[in-house]
Amino acid sequence: MRSGPRVLGIVLAGGEGKRLMPLTADRAKPAVPFGGAYRLVDFVLSNLVNANYLRICVLTQYKSHSLDRHITTTWRMSSLLGNYVTPVPAQQRLGPRWYTGSADAIFQSLNLVRDEQPDLLLVFGADHVYRMDPRQMVEQHLASGAGATVAGIRVPRAEASVFGIIETDSGGRRVRNFLEKPADPPPIPGDPLQSYASMGNYVFNTDVLIEALRADAADDNSIHDMGTNILPMLTQQGLVEVYDFADNEVPGSTSRDVGYWRDVGTLDTYHDAHMDLVSVHPIFNLYNQHWPILTSLPPLAPAKFVEGGTAYESMVGSGSIVAGAHVRNSVLSYDVQVREGAYVEGSVLMPGVNIGRGAVVRRAIIDKNVQVPDGAQIGVDLEGDRERYTVSAGGIVVVGKGQTVI
Repeated sequence: MRSGPRVLGIVLAGGEGKRLMPLTADRAKPAVPFGGAYRLVDFVLSNLVNANYLRICVLTQYKSHSLDRHITTTWRMSSLLGNYVTPVPAQQRLGPRWYTGSADAIFQSLNLVRDEQPDLLLVFGADHVYRMDPRQMVEQHLASGAGATVAGIRVPRAEASVFGIIETDSGGRRVRNFLEKPADPPPIPGDPLQSYASMGNYVFNTDVLIEALRADAADDNSIHDMGTNILPMLTQQGLVEVYDFADNEVPGSTSRDVGYWRDVGTLDTYHDAHMDLVSVHPIFNLYNQHWPILTSLPPLAPAKFVEGGTAYESMVGSGSIVAGAHVRNSVLSYDVQVREGAYVEGSVLMPGVNIGRGAVVRRAIIDKNVQVPDGAQIGVDLEGDRERYTVSAGGIVVVGKGQTVI
């Protein structure tokens, strides 16, 4: 028997992820592999499921085949208990148009809400790397009497102009304004050196959100976005409070990774987040079994190191073989081969990558099934690499799926 409010999770997973090209050339951003074993969507779904929120709709749109397949084959709940994680593609229920924004995606999917009849809606993004216990945010929401609660993470005020910022009243909880990348970010009351950045995670009273979505749908000047339109509308009505992510206590967190959250929206932040994983005392600890990140993996043999092959401060997935090669500060997914005399440093190798004999790969992201031939060099000559591959602003070389390596 259920106790507490009836909750429906809605995960917004329809973004194109243009800034992650070419990794998103053939897949939706939430389906991008991460950490050698996962996809980005696994983080939000793990947080919801670990918190025992077991009825979840994942709203998809762009290039969603691999995302849909991953969800349906991995995230199987008990139908006997009425639990589910289900992908919901754009269905053109309100006419011949696709989703025009995150708010429109929910508005066009209100049949899911009517069927479930929840008291609360948890609307979370699908492309961030973090651990969070959303029950604590729900508890604050219920205690506060707010109509909507938005999760905010403390960021240095000097760096806050690249985020969507939450401005609160003097009490530090009631939201006064949402500011998109402000030049002068407002500080947190009592903490003049930090500002609240929106994490894109929300809790709504169902009736409050439905009313706001209907009003937004009738506004021809709206772009129908949750952060740009819905939250400011509810803020003007005095209905929104902020939840301080620093208050969230996740079982098994270490002093190093408590409060960790990364928006991996660019190639550089995606690479940086991987580098957070591989130190002796990682900034983000994937080995926390008290709050596991859940996924499914193919049935492969354990990783193998032969002919003097070594890997230092690295993660190596199952089925991978490092044969007479050297790997440093890198994340190797499952089923990767690094052959004799090759050298891999500061790189992310996705499933099925094959690094040939004597090849050198430095500060690179190599997408699935790419074959790097014997003697090839990636990340050694950035000017030459720019003629063949994508090179990020921070100098990360990215080889996409199906690209030929010279």
